[in-house]
Amino acid sequence: MDKRHEAIGIKQAIRYEWMQKAAYLLLAGLDAKAIRQELHDYLSDRMGSGVRAERSTEARSFAVTILMNIWVTPDPVLETLRNDALPYLAQGRSAELAVHWSMIGAAYPFWFNVARQTGRLLALQDQVTMKQVSRRLIEVYGERQTVSRNAQFVVRSFAFWGVLKDTAQQGCYQKIVSAPISDLNLVSLMLEAALHAIPEGKGTLDLLLNNPAFFPFQLPLMTGDFIGQRREHIEIIRYGLDDELLMLKKKQGER
Repeated sequence: MDKRHEAIGIKQAIRYEWMQKAAYLLLAGLDAKAIRQELHDYLSDRMGSGVRAERSTEARSFAVTILMNIWVTPDPVLETLRNDALPYLAQGRSAELAVHWSMIGAAYPFWFNVARQTGRLLALQDQVTMKQVSRRLIEVYGERQTVSRNAQFVVRSFAFWGVLKDTAQQGCYQKIVSAPISDLNLVSLMLEAALHAIPEGKGTLDLLLNNPAFFPFQLPLMTGDFIGQRREHIEIIRYGLDDELLMLKKKQGER
């Protein structure tokens, strides 16, 4: 487990349009310094709630750091994933949502874990409450003061991204119809992102395709051979008759 998996990281709601802004500044060819300044200017009066009001320097800096860590200056292990994700930003709303979801989950595994707990609850019921999600996360992270508060930021982000719907009851959310993802290359990228969000960096193909962290999406069946041919950083290990384990390849010198 590295620092990405230990950190909670998401200290405020992250708007979908902020993710788009960061990614498109990168696609426009701006360097990291210029993108950082552009994001500071862009977020100077944009609150996580969507209200237009002047933000504190500290709050704005937190948001800019998160966006930079996802798209512009990611952890070196995520650079190839980031580069492969960028072309999907011109392929429609579902593909864009999938790559933003995958990149933020890989860069900030806490997002992925909040999504997983939310998805597990939504598999059993049509609505989910913030209390239910927080209770499950505390079982994973322990009674850390920031867990419930930061989980609330993430779940609010889900609503802002349009993958959950607010209900009349505060802190209660309705699930929506998930978006089908038919591009197998994109699905392969999403599964690699999930492996980066998992401390062990491995998981069975079946469990990854049905991972509740991907609750906003419908993923198709596919083979480990297909994934192994397209994602050079994933190793496919077969065991039993039909079971396949996907594992991130370790760099030379890693244990």
